[in-house]
Amino acid sequence: MSVNRMTVILQVALDFVDLHRAVKVAEAAIEGGADWLEIGTPLIKSEGMNAVRHLRKLFPGRTLIADMKTMDAGRAEMEIAAKAGANIAVVMGNAPVSTIRECIQAGKNYGIKICVDCIDSSNIGDYVADIEKWGADFIAVHTAIDDQMYGKTPFDTLRHVCSKVKIPVAVAGGINSENVVDAVNAGASVVIVGGYISKSKDVKIATETIKNAMRENRRVSTTLFKRVTSEGIRETLNRLSTANISDGSHRAEGITGLYPIYSDIKLIGNAITVRTYPGDWAKPVEAIDIAKEGDVIVIDAGGVGPAVWGELATHSALQKKISGVVINGAMRDLAEVRKLNFPIFTKIAMPTAGEPKGFGEINIPISISGIHINPGDWIVGDDDGLMVIPALEANAWVNYGMDCLEKENRIREEILSEKSSLGKVIDVLKWERQ
Repeated sequence: MSVNRMTVILQVALDFVDLHRAVKVAEAAIEGGADWLEIGTPLIKSEGMNAVRHLRKLFPGRTLIADMKTMDAGRAEMEIAAKAGANIAVVMGNAPVSTIRECIQAGKNYGIKICVDCIDSSNIGDYVADIEKWGADFIAVHTAIDDQMYGKTPFDTLRHVCSKVKIPVAVAGGINSENVVDAVNAGASVVIVGGYISKSKDVKIATETIKNAMRENRRVSTTLFKRVTSEGIRETLNRLSTANISDGSHRAEGITGLYPIYSDIKLIGNAITVRTYPGDWAKPVEAIDIAKEGDVIVIDAGGVGPAVWGELATHSALQKKISGVVINGAMRDLAEVRKLNFPIFTKIAMPTAGEPKGFGEINIPISISGIHINPGDWIVGDDDGLMVIPALEANAWVNYGMDCLEKENRIREEILSEKSSLGKVIDVLKWERQ
């Protein structure tokens, strides 16, 4: 299907749980050039059809999409969406065929268009022609948020679907100002943008930026609102706090009982693990020679002294461009090491050093304060503490952390711009358990 990029529609997904926040973003997005407004599934589940009714009153001439994500009872759900004021409603592509066809028939009866959302369907190419034949008005190619966290994108599937059907195809899933041209060039008639607009500090400017990128077919660089694969992990971790990482992974616990030797500290790198006996500093020193640039040496010395690290070891680590050291045990020469601005977290500082006896092992699994650390795991430290990110799941941990950072940026902006409070912005009383 050939698409004129001048006519591609920008649909803004209002994936909020609070209606008052969705309204503010909707107003600014329309001012910035948004064409359609989507009442996202979280908003529908939180506020019900009242969200559709309210936005219809505020924007009487605007196309509204109710993202019902219908899986059953197609007629009933299309009827309530239509009567609430939606112009388009969404049924899932992996719903029973009977439900999809019932939604399409109900759409004709109630005067509402039907979009079939083929979210992450591996065999989508096998049945999109049938969806078109049944009379659907739109097909959506959609990469789920949780799949985006593992680096998945919708563009290859979009290109394939656009070659199979003649009805308009929408696309959703991590669209930002850098990759929106991929969506347009692949044939999308409707580009659905969520977080890039709804989590931005300035919604109007974000909307204008993505509209211009679509119109001019050019990439506009962005540091936020994009998801990384393994190649971009270190760069992204530089933007994240340990709190972001913990929040993004269901309040994951970090290493406790170890403390930074100075404030405003930042430590990032892959773990070189060391298990040694109390006071035996041979293996920690040997690990410096094994470590590569950017690594973090993580030493388990049993959480007691004597010291297994000091100024001379720090100078040696700096020569290798090691990123930092974590010590479940003791270190010394604190004043001298602080002057070197080398990131270290330690349990104890003491003047007494141990002896290099050579016991212990390097690059084996260890555990500190109940947190398991394998060689190669990512270690992130700041003033709040230390987080361990499993190497095999690093892209998801980092991307979920970025999602938390982006949401916090938006909430902070609302607090400041509205001279409001956190409780009022997020409507905390509404979400207290009853």
